[in-house]
Amino acid sequence: MSNVYTIAVLVGSLRKASINRKVALALAELAPANLRLNIVEIGDLPLYNEDIDVDPPAAYQTFRQQVSGADAVLFVTPEYNRSVPAPLKNAIDVGSRPYGKSAWSGKPGAVISVSPGAVGGFGANHHLRQSLVFLNVPCMQQPEAYLGGAGSAFDEAGKLSESVKPFLQGFINAYAQWVEQHKKL
Repeated sequence: MSNVYTIAVLVGSLRKASINRKVALALAELAPANLRLNIVEIGDLPLYNEDIDVDPPAAYQTFRQQVSGADAVLFVTPEYNRSVPAPLKNAIDVGSRPYGKSAWSGKPGAVISVSPGAVGGFGANHHLRQSLVFLNVPCMQQPEAYLGGAGSAFDEAGKLSESVKPFLQGFINAYAQWVEQHKKL
C-alpha cells in the first residue's frame, strides 16, 4: 500500500477568481488517495529582504514551516511577461532562505502553467523549472503540463469542463507516481 503524502501547492495568481486557483482545487479533487494537496498562501509574504530576515516576520516563518512540513511541492502558475508572477518568485526566495536551510531541497515537484492564451504559460513553466534545478527540487519532466485556453476550463458555476478533466487527471496521476518514486530514494 502507498504512503499518504502531503503536497504543498503554490498558486502563482493572487486573484480571488483565479483560474490557477480553480485548477489547483480541481487537482486536489482529482488527486489519488496517496496525495493530500494543501494550498500554501503566498499573498501575505513581505518581499524577501535579508535585512528583515535577521528577525524573520511571522509570515516568513509560517510559510517556511508549511513548505518544510510537506513531502512534495506542486506549482500552479500563470505567465506574466514570459516568466513567473512576482508573488511566486518571492515565495521561492523566502522558502530558499536562510542560506543552507532551504525548505525546498529534495522535495519532488511538478509545474502546471495555466493561461487563457494559446501557449499555456510555456515561458513561466520553463522559467520556474530553472529555479527548481538550483533549489534541488526533482521536477517531474513528463507529462509536461500547459493548460492553454484555460478561460473555458470551467463553466459559469465553476465546474471543471469534462474536456479538461482527463488532462488534469493524467497529470495528477503521473505526479502521484513521481512523488511515490522520489520519496523512496
